[in-house]
Amino acid sequence: MTVTTAQFRQSAAAAIADPRLQGALEGATGKFRAARRAALAELPDADALRDHFKALRTATLARLAEHLETFERNARAAGAQVHWAADGAAACRIVTQIARQHGVALAAKSKSMVSEEIQLNQALEQAGVTPVETDLGEWIIQLAGDPPYHIVAPAIHKTRQQVAELFSALIGESLPADDIPRLTAVARGLLREQFLAAGLGISGANLLVAETGSVVLVTNEGNGRMVTSLPPVHVAVTGIEKIAPTWDDAAAWLALLARSATGQPLSIYTTALTGPARPGDPDGPAEVHIVLLDNGRSALLGGQFEEALQCIRCSACLNICPVYREAGGHAYGSPYSGPIGAVITPLLFGLEEYAGLPHASTLCGACLDVCPARIDLPRLLLALRAEEVRRGLLPAAESLAERAVAWGLAHQRLYQLGAGLGRLAARPLTHDGYTELPSRLNPAQERRLPGLAERSFRELWQSEELDES
Repeated sequence: MTVTTAQFRQSAAAAIADPRLQGALEGATGKFRAARRAALAELPDADALRDHFKALRTATLARLAEHLETFERNARAAGAQVHWAADGAAACRIVTQIARQHGVALAAKSKSMVSEEIQLNQALEQAGVTPVETDLGEWIIQLAGDPPYHIVAPAIHKTRQQVAELFSALIGESLPADDIPRLTAVARGLLREQFLAAGLGISGANLLVAETGSVVLVTNEGNGRMVTSLPPVHVAVTGIEKIAPTWDDAAAWLALLARSATGQPLSIYTTALTGPARPGDPDGPAEVHIVLLDNGRSALLGGQFEEALQCIRCSACLNICPVYREAGGHAYGSPYSGPIGAVITPLLFGLEEYAGLPHASTLCGACLDVCPARIDLPRLLLALRAEEVRRGLLPAAESLAERAVAWGLAHQRLYQLGAGLGRLAARPLTHDGYTELPSRLNPAQERRLPGLAERSFRELWQSEELDES
């Protein structure tokens, strides 16, 4: 898929024109923002913890290979099998081969953005394995044939009426949209059948703990534990950056993750998995496989974009971003949306294909303010824009226009002449303090442009008419 600036604007315009969608976006992200503020306000020395976590993530990435090797050694010692995948295709091959070896026809999946990144569901289907998403939001969008709309809440764009229609079609019975307990009971009953029938459970990992070789899952539904304990084989697929060297480091990670994402001190289920079931365990898989995915991540180490790997996928930047809150998740054309998506998607999938995303930002800095790892997303977005210029990826007309403007701004007298002529030309189009431009010439699109001042700041300054106070 490609996302140019024009394509992003087109998708965003469609989302903005949908009042139902706008209400859903603002309602959900507004609740997340308020909950985050309240949760961090109750955390002693929250800013100091964020500073500590920033330093921790920076130091961890500086020795990533060492920590990954420690994790592999301890995970194997606990009985897990560790696989290395250079890219998404390799990861999909590993998972489908495991499924074939065990004659799996049905795989139950817990929520995993990495599996969306590598299009694992499509690979499983091609291999004759039916994947069933068991996170409620993920299951809803799977039934609808939609990609995720949000990193934490993938189905926030769906109303209860739409969910009722999906469930009604599935069971062949009309379900009332206002009977939430009934809808929940239908989902619970259907999904429990999948947990029991699945020959393979697939999850992601919120983080890995190197000192014990453990996989940590953070969920608000019991499906994560069912997926990782009921099927006889569990496969966890995760990016190589999701590693904490010690449990003390993991504690700092967990203290910030749920608070930043949903405003909870901890998610309802925080599960640590270390190897397969042991003799005497009442449940648990007979085999555990952990797939460590690179897919372009190692290429970022040591460079100007390494900081993007510090992300813990809390989605706080989505919830605060004025662009995401209007444009919605699907405009980004990627499982990763919002400010972090505008950075990580071009880095993982190619700047040429996603050249529009670095421009999907006002650079207001709100994403930096809320990020638990203090990732400087505005800096990364500007660096990607500069990289587009360096590679010559801007459209020819846009590049020519920007070069012309830059040349004009570099010549003071020419700029002053142009400003004066522009003021004269705008007068016939200015009414009640606003300049009415034709839609094709209006850079603000549907918004009205304020009229140009009769005199520039420089002219006022030079004439000493500016109030010195």
